[in-house]
Amino acid sequence: MTDPTTDLETDQLWDTIERLVTWLDDARTLPEQTEKIMRIMKLSEEVGETAQALTGVLGQNPRKGITHTWEDVQAELCDVMFTAAVALRTVTPDARQVFAKRLEYVTTRSLATGGQTA
Repeated sequence: MTDPTTDLETDQLWDTIERLVTWLDDARTLPEQTEKIMRIMKLSEEVGETAQALTGVLGQNPRKGITHTWEDVQAELCDVMFTAAVALRTVTPDARQVFAKRLEYVTTRSLATGGQTA
């Protein structure tokens, strides 16, 4: 049995992603195909910001020292997730179903065999 709270949170997540995509579409100045590419490329920027925050947490830039917190890393990881969801929704109106199907596949592949591949 699924947790109704989880279903509600999932509905809210995808409703919010839908609103963000609509907002971005309404503000679009590039051709549709170019916009799709740009939204996918935006992931690289967000992953880079996550890496920068992690470098800052670990103090791995001797010139700068410790510049970030684990909360900064968490926020950047969330930005990666939002950006990926927006990109997925941009390339398919069935983003929620595509994501759920892929999550089920990865879960089954990873957990059903104890992490071992056949």
